[in-house]
Amino acid sequence: MADIEESKFNRIIEKIIKKSLFTERQIEIILNHKNLLESEFRISKGAYYRQLGQSRQKLMSFYYSIVLLRGLGILLPDDIDVMSRLAQQVSVIKDSDVFPEREDEVMMVIDRLIRQACSV
Repeated sequence: MADIEESKFNRIIEKIIKKSLFTERQIEIILNHKNLLESEFRISKGAYYRQLGQSRQKLMSFYYSIVLLRGLGILLPDDIDVMSRLAQQVSVIKDSDVFPEREDEVMMVIDRLIRQACSV
């Protein structure tokens, strides 16, 4: 029977990852590559470097998207400010224990702010 790997992230971070462009494994690989997370991967070196390349390409595409959306005036300075403040809060949350009954409330706030920023 396959081992079920335990997540290296709390449930709020897991939920955010599921809504992002990245998989949990890709986030782990990026963090590991930037020395922000020590993690042992049960995959071959070749598979690791292939996934690292895919993660790097996805991250570059994300940055190009930000530059494009900002340059075209779709992503406004206020949107970037809201995302920066949300990112600061997520930075605090990532190392915190959040009561399960509060997780949905936190995600609802994050979802609402992101939906407001994305009103096209």
